[in-house]
Amino acid sequence: MTARRRVAVVGGGVAGLAAAHRLVERGVDVVLLEASDRLGGAVGTERERGFTLERGADAMLTAEKPWAAELCTRLGVPLVGTREGERRTFVVHAGRLEPLPEGFLLLAPTSLGPLVRSRLFSWPAKLRMALDLVLPRRPDDGDESLASFVRRRLGSEALERVAQPLAGGIYSGDPEKLSLAATMPRFLEMERRHRSVILGLRAAARQSDTTRAAGARYALFAAPGGGMGTLVDAIARRLPEGGVRLRTPVAELARDGRGWRLRAGGESLAADAVILASPAHAAAPLLAPLDATLARMLAAIEYASTAIVTLAYRTAELPALSGFGFVVPAATGSPLIACTYSSRKFPDRAPEGHDVVRAFVGGMLRPHALDQGDDALVAGVRAALRSLAGIAAEPLFVRVWRHPRAMPQYAVGHLDRVAAMEGRAAALGGIVLAGAAYRGVGVPDCVRSGEAAADAVLGEG
Repeated sequence: MTARRRVAVVGGGVAGLAAAHRLVERGVDVVLLEASDRLGGAVGTERERGFTLERGADAMLTAEKPWAAELCTRLGVPLVGTREGERRTFVVHAGRLEPLPEGFLLLAPTSLGPLVRSRLFSWPAKLRMALDLVLPRRPDDGDESLASFVRRRLGSEALERVAQPLAGGIYSGDPEKLSLAATMPRFLEMERRHRSVILGLRAAARQSDTTRAAGARYALFAAPGGGMGTLVDAIARRLPEGGVRLRTPVAELARDGRGWRLRAGGESLAADAVILASPAHAAAPLLAPLDATLARMLAAIEYASTAIVTLAYRTAELPALSGFGFVVPAATGSPLIACTYSSRKFPDRAPEGHDVVRAFVGGMLRPHALDQGDDALVAGVRAALRSLAGIAAEPLFVRVWRHPRAMPQYAVGHLDRVAAMEGRAAALGGIVLAGAAYRGVGVPDCVRSGEAAADAVLGEG
């Protein structure tokens, strides 16, 4: 390989940026083509009146998924952890906010004592969850839905009151359709190794400091000190001048001898290899003339649309909440998926005496919540915050960010389909898929996907 080799990266989200950066580190000539007028995709940070506002994700996992944190270290982007104190998650139940029991991690409890004392579950539901300790493991190793797994191991109430809203907060999805193997494989592995999910969680908790955590395991999260957008900016600064082309959608991809030719922004570009880091539904039409089956598989990946309504308040005007936020079960009928107090999660997100509240709306189970203009959307969010969290004050300002078709849905059997798609792309020679549509939706997953795509192009994967 020579330094004159050229790779085109289609898509300037986190995966595309990570791929381009890895290639530049290896001395490869890169052109990154982004259809919109900015880099980062749903990730970005804006500042207003001393507040740090996130367009999308406001944190990244560090321990279990270290790839984004490692990239920040290489780029010199300092990270901050979540604030010490009440790292708790609340759940809306019976019109009020109930804390998740201590040690309740995503789907199941690690300790029965806090579960027994919790008002979140009925007594029959508590007994049903305890049955996980004696239930046999599933004999079939095949994939199943997240809902099927939780219902089978822990019961319907655990699904409706905790698993569904927490999965909704992460994937904006329907647990009846989400693949357990693709979204939460650790629970599948716990059943295989320990038979009981509760016993598996206990074993994992003994090796970590998360025993008292509830819900989102906030101790494992971090963020760039200046906001998530500083990671995007840091990567962009490392890319060569002229190597990034905004407002340049790719209209056509065709074989050109041993390489490829792209028609983008009214120009014809040659490349030895192409990394498609755009959403699957955007990559599909480019691949249709080359492999119609691959294009159909990509187009079949569903995406959820969401919106984030960010509201700024004076802290004195907010009701007390000894936690970082709450999730909302779909059964409540509320337009909200979840709500986080990002200024309580991380330092320097709001001026002294102020808070930032982020409300998440839409998703697969609430799609019609987005069928309205911003004013109506904000009014609905404020009404929900008033009834659920007692937030009645007038916000200092409000920002709305919509993310249409932004969250890929990993349906049952997703990983098998991804393997088939990756195989078909590899058979084309010099085409590699990357991004949130395949093997993880978080920022660390996208970094790993982009870097792995670059390594595959370089023959190092």
